[in-house]
Amino acid sequence: MPKGVTLLEILLTLLLLGLLVTLAVPGFSALHDRLAVQAATDAVTSAHARARLLAVAEGRVAVLTITSDSVVVRVIEAPADTVRRWRGDGPAAHGVTAGGTPRTVLFAPSGITMGVANATYTLTRGAARKQVVVSRYGRVRVL
Repeated sequence: MPKGVTLLEILLTLLLLGLLVTLAVPGFSALHDRLAVQAATDAVTSAHARARLLAVAEGRVAVLTITSDSVVVRVIEAPADTVRRWRGDGPAAHGVTAGGTPRTVLFAPSGITMGVANATYTLTRGAARKQVVVSRYGRVRVL
């Protein structure tokens, strides 16, 4: 008997492999959405921490501006003069939509936010969703 594989066996193997890939693709896209939302969440939370620490370290008011396209931290040096200290990509860079933006948060030299009650950002992509809540004391929680 010759060794080898028949055409029918190859077709059955390809059919089973195609079915497995078809079942796995939605799981991979959901995982990709969750990872993108987590990356955007990390960017927003780290920007708040960076602005807060910068305000305390320099003893000046730090201004954090979050839009869908960018995250910018500035320091007020004079009443009419701000200097940009850091800029990063916003949630849109990860393909995530951000509710609650644009928003500007001011951090006092003590690290406490000024003029903000609670700020909430809702980050979504596909079925993945996270909320970032910033308290009036500048603390960040992720829900």
